[in-house]
Amino acid sequence: MFSKRKDTPQIDPVQRELYEHARKRVVQKKRLFQHFIVFLVGVLFLLIFDFLIGFGKEITFFGLNWSVVAVICWAFLFVLHFCNVWLFHKFMGTDWTSRQMERLIAKQKAEIELIQKDVDKMYPKDELLKKKEDFIIQGQSKTTQEVVTPVKKQKQNITMIAAAGENDALGKDNDLVWHLPNDFKRFKQLTTGHHIIMGRKTFESFPKPLPNRVHVVITRNPEYKPEGVIVVHSMDEALEIAKDDPQPFIIGGGEIYKIGLEYADSIELTRVHGRFEADAFFPEIDPGLWILENKELHSADDRHEYGFTYLTYRKK
Repeated sequence: MFSKRKDTPQIDPVQRELYEHARKRVVQKKRLFQHFIVFLVGVLFLLIFDFLIGFGKEITFFGLNWSVVAVICWAFLFVLHFCNVWLFHKFMGTDWTSRQMERLIAKQKAEIELIQKDVDKMYPKDELLKKKEDFIIQGQSKTTQEVVTPVKKQKQNITMIAAAGENDALGKDNDLVWHLPNDFKRFKQLTTGHHIIMGRKTFESFPKPLPNRVHVVITRNPEYKPEGVIVVHSMDEALEIAKDDPQPFIIGGGEIYKIGLEYADSIELTRVHGRFEADAFFPEIDPGLWILENKELHSADDRHEYGFTYLTYRKK
């Protein structure tokens, strides 16, 4: 008795696929040949029944003898089978499929390169490497307990960021009433890597937590505990959570902006040029307390229905 070898080599997946494809092609060609033989024999019998025996001479279709119609139908099926096995395989076989896959892969690579360029613009490599080096240095300092010269802590800049219409409209039914892609992009660039402080309704307007930001949600509800956020019950608590962030952002909504106005050091306001019906409004900016430091106008275009201006205010 011979035992089975346990080290039988496995068939390579590519070879298996080629084998299966070849096997299917052999079966198709075999069936086509059988069809051809049946077709020839069938035509011969039809002619014998019709012309030699005279069977069914009185039967006609559209003025044609029944045997002629039968031969035409059978020939049509045979040609259809032939095209499926030979012509379709020749013009849309494995080579055609491979070319289509290569085109799709090339297109996906091009899209990935465009996305990578956007990522490089938003997250410059030099800055990421510097942050990584700073993180490593801090970790080594904590581990070895080295005595270093204290670094003066940078003053925290608490910033309110918002987009509001000419009538200070923020939105309606917990949603914006305009679509400004460039403003969304600017919001992402400014807030990424920072704490963002908001009310419960503002957080619930997001489909999911925004990436690369620490979400701090202010609510009066002690039972409110969504995943992926830090829940607090006052602005003081929220700023205590963000005390190590050099620039935490207060992002809304209307009531949170009113409270945050007292705490904020700066305001990044996108003034949308239009008056809108709304149920939430940005608080009035007192020119006696705030100074306009920067102003950047953007006109309406095919991607922006409304013109808008970036305004940067600093507290006096």
